[in-house]
Amino acid sequence: MDGTYAGLVGHILNIINVMIPGLFGIMFVYFVWKMIDSWILHAGEETAREDGKKYALIAVFVFVLAVSAWGIIRLLINSLFG
Repeated sequence: MDGTYAGLVGHILNIINVMIPGLFGIMFVYFVWKMIDSWILHAGEETAREDGKKYALIAVFVFVLAVSAWGIIRLLINSLFG
């Protein structure tokens, strides 16, 4: 960091660029674990399978929203800061 406002913003953006893929990775691992838990470990329980289906639908929706938000943020960053 060079001590200027542009340097500070660049440093913050670099941190965000590292955190967002990490957050997506954590979300994906949690999603996979819930699917394994619902559909493999508790496959004999109808309520667990139904909960797994609901969770899968919600997870796909959240992934789409998160990727869209990330794209909009990247668009704004590129527009404002070049």
